[in-house]
Amino acid sequence: MKLLLLLVVWCILLVLSWPLALLVLVLAPLVWLLALPFRFALLCFEAVFALARALLFLPIRLLGGGK
Repeated sequence: MKLLLLLVVWCILLVLSWPLALLVLVLAPLVWLLALPFRFALLCFEAVFALARALLFLPIRLLGGGK
């Protein structure tokens, strides 16, 4: 659904301004590549916080207070 909406928006942009639509088509993969390190960093931070949360709640789970 998200891809279909993106395609419809791009087609509207193509009708309104074809040079801008082509520029978006060329720059979108570059923006995605630039965003990859930030996504990887976010994944690492989420993993660290999940580990910290698991370690903090371990005594509660061992005593039977968890689900």
